[in-house]
Amino acid sequence: MQGVVEKACAAKDGSPPLQLQSRTPMPALHAPLRRLFLAFCFLWMAGQVHAEAILHAFNWRYADVEARASEIRLLGYSGVLVAPPLKSEGGQWWARYQPQDYRVIDHPLGNTEDFIRMSAALEARGLALYADLVLNHMANEAGQRADLNYPGQRILSLYAGNPAYWERQRLFGNLSNQLFVAGDFNPAFCITNYNSVTDVQTGRLCSGGSDPGLPDLQGSSNVIARQREYLAALVSLGVDGFRLDAAKHMTLSHVNALFAPPLIGARPVYGELITGGGTGNGEYELFLRPWMQQTTLGAYDFPLFHRMRTAFGFGGNLAILVDPEADGQAIDGTRALTFAVNHDIPLNGIFRGQIMDATDETLAWAWLFARGRGTPLLYSDNNESGDGRWVNLYRRTDIAAMLRFHNATAGDGLVMISASACHLLFRRGARGVVGINKCGEPRSFDIPTEENGLPPGRIYRDVIAGDSVSIRGEMLRVEVPARTARLWLLDTANNTCGTLRQRIKERISCTSTMPDAPSPPLDRRDNARRGALN
Repeated sequence: MQGVVEKACAAKDGSPPLQLQSRTPMPALHAPLRRLFLAFCFLWMAGQVHAEAILHAFNWRYADVEARASEIRLLGYSGVLVAPPLKSEGGQWWARYQPQDYRVIDHPLGNTEDFIRMSAALEARGLALYADLVLNHMANEAGQRADLNYPGQRILSLYAGNPAYWERQRLFGNLSNQLFVAGDFNPAFCITNYNSVTDVQTGRLCSGGSDPGLPDLQGSSNVIARQREYLAALVSLGVDGFRLDAAKHMTLSHVNALFAPPLIGARPVYGELITGGGTGNGEYELFLRPWMQQTTLGAYDFPLFHRMRTAFGFGGNLAILVDPEADGQAIDGTRALTFAVNHDIPLNGIFRGQIMDATDETLAWAWLFARGRGTPLLYSDNNESGDGRWVNLYRRTDIAAMLRFHNATAGDGLVMISASACHLLFRRGARGVVGINKCGEPRSFDIPTEENGLPPGRIYRDVIAGDSVSIRGEMLRVEVPARTARLWLLDTANNTCGTLRQRIKERISCTSTMPDAPSPPLDRRDNARRGALN
């Protein structure tokens, strides 16, 4: 528990966490001070609402994640999703998704020792570590051998040839034996009928032609036992959450057995279930709806992605984004991993047609970071697609600004002010105002200040462009240039932003205040909160 509290004691504005070296024993003399510090953290956390935003460090070396941990934290990300921690070979990105063994981590992006160092670096900076799990299938090694023993004899010989090295990489199990044998796999056939749940969840993923596909694991007791050993080992290495690759291709009984408590505790799990939309879409009805109904796990919000792509695309209507959950075109935001692009879209030929126009994609990111629903997953690669668009996207100035807004408005409700085919205008409590304009002409808006809880005297500064607007009367006039987003955040450094009571109610801290008007005595809870602010 102590390490969890220390890791969580991180500033809401994206600054480095309050740190104690949790892996270094503290002398007994300082134990009372440590207990006092942890008690402070519990009280401090109780008053905070923490935003989540995960960096998908796609195909990054573990050493690179370690080296950039401080930067990632300072930018405001809450966690990092890293390459699958398993044994695989080959330099292509897709080779990471072809497991040869779970019992060791060893591939071109790093090994178990690298993973442990990376985990420690992330923990020290209050960042959550998410592991990419590949549990549906094993590597296609049909070109090397006819059997279905994993790992194959060649890999077992590698282990035997350098036992000291492989013992350092071992997570669990006996490396002189196979992890899986032929009886652990489903019968071999390529999936051709994607409208059949049975075929999709028992057949092989194949690339066409004579490709025999990826050997598909059963959800048998032996497979589940080995996979749970693997999950337990990753948890022991500091993993805080999981992405489940190809989740659509696993039976729900298999998935529920894998993540049955208490193995992973409250760690989030996000399944990758690719669909072409939400309610009414065939893939959604066959796979994602049952997942949401029959598991407690999270998922990639493909319904919302398709709704956004339609809304921001040519001829689309932004008003359809007012409440996509109510329309069945977004999953429950408390379980949703949201994105404007993920690795499957640019890297798989069948999905490349779903790449959004670059400006539309930026506007979609602004919407995702500003809306306060779901956990944004920001994809940043090393140009594996050849497009050059997503290299170091995680640190791009506008994306970093959106992330700052996302974190600063955590816990503030979204109130839609107006919407049309071309624009969305909404506020996040009284802390932020957002305007998104997808069309080719600038737009101006007058926002009634009283009915939107925006008292006179406040200054809001756009986190992207840096311009500011001031509330000077009954209307707040804002302008949104063509094809841009504006995310105005309360400028706490230059504000007279209300009475203390207003600040308590709205959780706003300011450098100057208006005098408090006479008011009835606060109850004890308000007094406690007043004491915490002063």
